[in-house]
Amino acid sequence: MTDFAPPARLCDPVTLEIVRGAIRAAQAEMEALIERTAMSAFIREKKDFYTALFDAEGVMAVGSNVPVFGDICGPVFRKFAPDSMQPGDLYWYNDCYGSRGAVSHSNDQVFLAPVFHQGRRVAFVMGWAHFADIGGLRPGSISPDATDIFQEGIIVPPTRLIAAGTINEAALDIFYRNSRFPRAAQGDTRALMASVELGVARMAEIAGRFGAEVLADALRQLFERTRETVRDRLRQTFPVGTWRFTDRIDGDGHGSGPLRIRFTLTRTEDDRFILDATETDDQSVGPVNFLMNPDVPGMALGLYFLGGEATQVVNAGGPRAIDEVRLREGSLVQPRFPAALGMRGLTMMRVLAALNGLVSVAGGEAPAAHAAYVIMLLRGTAGGKPFLMSDGIGVGYGARAFADGIDAVYFVAQENYPVEFLEQEYPVRMTRYGIHADSGGPGRWRGGCGIVREYEVMAEEAVMAIRIDGVENPPWGAGGGMSGRPGRVTVNPGTPRERVLRPLSDGNRLVHGDILRIETGGGGGRGHPFDRPAESVLADVLGGFVSAEAAERDYGVLMRNGAVDAPATERLRADRPAVKEFHRGSYAHVLD
Repeated sequence: MTDFAPPARLCDPVTLEIVRGAIRAAQAEMEALIERTAMSAFIREKKDFYTALFDAEGVMAVGSNVPVFGDICGPVFRKFAPDSMQPGDLYWYNDCYGSRGAVSHSNDQVFLAPVFHQGRRVAFVMGWAHFADIGGLRPGSISPDATDIFQEGIIVPPTRLIAAGTINEAALDIFYRNSRFPRAAQGDTRALMASVELGVARMAEIAGRFGAEVLADALRQLFERTRETVRDRLRQTFPVGTWRFTDRIDGDGHGSGPLRIRFTLTRTEDDRFILDATETDDQSVGPVNFLMNPDVPGMALGLYFLGGEATQVVNAGGPRAIDEVRLREGSLVQPRFPAALGMRGLTMMRVLAALNGLVSVAGGEAPAAHAAYVIMLLRGTAGGKPFLMSDGIGVGYGARAFADGIDAVYFVAQENYPVEFLEQEYPVRMTRYGIHADSGGPGRWRGGCGIVREYEVMAEEAVMAIRIDGVENPPWGAGGGMSGRPGRVTVNPGTPRERVLRPLSDGNRLVHGDILRIETGGGGGRGHPFDRPAESVLADVLGGFVSAEAAERDYGVLMRNGAVDAPATERLRADRPAVKEFHRGSYAHVLD
């Protein structure tokens, strides 16, 4: 057997950290430009955008901390050979099936550009954002009513939007013409184009400062460092053998459900890691299918294992740490064209929880399950003009092995709309905004709580779509912790006109003066609830996270006059309930 020496390092450790910092700074500058110049609220205020930088071959070297990226460059390379690309080119797509899940619903637009230095291609830069409306069945383009992807807006295959500096204006005109809100689409497109242009300039400057060869080696080292770190953590977490976990979503809004996501992870004797999702249930009629790119499991596990590592970056090293990902065409996570995908975030969030479950069954201490962020789309007429209010609403995340779950989080680094913005921008008045008490799963470490938002509708008329999951299959607790509590949507609560909406539904009609209450779910707890210090339970009660009734029922802590009744609490906790490894409504050693 011939031994091959590793390639010589052209980038020394000190320079590597300088390059890493320069690239992250360029990425942050790109994101700041998108935030400050985009027109639609979902980008500007919600922060639903991402950027990434790739090496000259299209391998992601630095990405955002979002675990849903697939092979971004591959779809473009399959149509446009990298060697044919020129300075000033810009490529664009949103084709989910054509990109093999690099984009997983059509609202997300990808802009990709090559970077050159002294005539040599040295990198690629990407900007990605969720556009508010691209046509389709309903305003906002995503709807629980959709049954195929053609009902979810215009599909853009990989396209050379700018050729050596010349813009294909006709392509943009077609795109804008398909939007119900073309001015917003124009503004968001210009913001993304400007961001990518800025990224190209910054990466060219970095190449000019350090040289193309040193930059290439630095990107290679960042990739290899991430891969080796994730690979080492996989070895520490998963002994040789096969580990299984199953999670569920409630349904697809069209009568199917529950739908199961079944994962196995095998570590072989020869140290290969194989992720198998072929036993996942079949694709659904409704738009909850998640076209999962094979890179996603490794990206998600990589993000988990890299947590707290300040010197690491999220990149393609995570996916490359897993040797094989097996998917079954026609399943919920690999649907056949033209299955609807618009509400795929619901399934995506359960996929991430199922990967945490694999870590847990192998003996690791991943967080308990999180709730899936809630989506609402309110469309109607106000002052004689149409409006579209798209909002993603925060939920509770699962308890960690060392801390409570995070309360009221939408998704990663994205944000809630400020009340002042909502009331100024849309025909609603916010009458209540706070924590959804008792929604966090009880445990030694409490699951994060969801939120309560109450709106008064000021529009003449409106129609609402809503997406809430985990009502029938709540986010599981682990290590003796209990599952999170579900959310719900109520119109005119506490009045004779009260009605509870179906958690995945569209066509819900509202009129001026209606009160809309949205309560979102909480994350699962971790550890036996009776092990939570009584002082922590008291703080939860005083802070509005846990009611006094739940403190007694779930934690065995009795309150009197705003303080812990220590003797009564000791008596309650002496009768310690038996627990099992997982809890989803009831305890079980294995979830199905």
